Amino acid sequence: MSDKEVVVNGLSEDQAGQELKLPDLLNSDAVREIHANIEKEWDFLQRSACQTAAGRALWKHAIHDPLADLLAGETYLRNLHEKIKKDILNNARETSGVILAVRTLWFDSRLEDALNSTNGKEAQVVLLGAGMDTRAYRLSCLKDSDVFEVDFPQVLDVKTTILQAAKDSSYDSQHIMSKAKSLTRVAADIRESDWLEKLEIAGYLPEKSTVWILEGILYYLTQSHAMQVLRILANKCALIHTVLLADFMNKPSTTLSNSAFQFYSDWPDQLLPSIGFTHVKLSQIGDPDAHFGLLNDPLNLFNKLRSLPRSLQTNPDDGAPCCRLYLVEASGSPDQNASHNGPITQT
Repeated sequence: MSDKEVVVNGLSEDQAGQELKLPDLLNSDAVREIHANIEKEWDFLQRSACQTAAGRALWKHAIHDPLADLLAGETYLRNLHEKIKKDILNNARETSGVILAVRTLWFDSRLEDALNSTNGKEAQVVLLGAGMDTRAYRLSCLKDSDVFEVDFPQVLDVKTTILQAAKDSSYDSQHIMSKAKSLTRVAADIRESDWLEKLEIAGYLPEKSTVWILEGILYYLTQSHAMQVLRILANKCALIHTVLLADFMNKPSTTLSNSAFQFYSDWPDQLLPSIGFTHVKLSQIGDPDAHFGLLNDPLNLFNKLRSLPRSLQTNPDDGAPCCRLYLVEASGSPDQNASHNGPITQT
């Protein structure tokens, strides 16, 4: 990027004004039919996988994800592209998709740090509600890790079919080669009681250090289902070094009109230690480790929220709900459980 190039909320003027360019493969009959079926047959939770992929695709100047366009599909790409153009035209302080971009980069950086730590060497990585995630194809830090993607069977089938279509086409083959030591897709519903058993049958080793990724999934679950999953992971801390990377919404975020979100936690940095994690670090969008140069307007919504006490449910200045997204890294191990009298939390 040149010194003269103006950047607005993480997007340069050139990037903001670009017309949407779709990969040729998206126009093939087979892939178009797949995405048409997604529109007709998938529910809001399943479709969120394509929305997330669209965000990664259209913030490609910040996120290197060459497969995101194919997995998102034309509908979600065009919808988000129009929102971004409108935001730029209206000089919005926050550009559509920026939360998704920051969230993706935060998970990427925390995952790499976890795998580079003393306890993280050769750790397994499990993505619960993996959707259209492509970390196994784009992150070289996974080279010594067995990666497991867990999601609904129809989501994983579609993902596999699209990636196979890319392999069979003239699409750049280097983008379709897994960088992980191994990649296994596990068809399971984490709201059911058998997902962990299915994961173990697929090759997951309970006695091996594991990084668990729950990105953009917890708040779609009911309170009981979300807590069931979190307790299962927390119990792992007593057996083996365990890392959890997850994002949490606070209550105002889930009570907006037409919200599809259910589970929330206003204080995940207190919740997680209460169920067995010993180290917890919480960040908010816009914090020094959750910024990535994409939030340049000092008056953007995220900076306003960070200046207010987390206990506030509404903004005293305008009465708007304080909708927060917390990015949380938690860990625990038998050694930590034995050596610490209480949890260590950072915010």
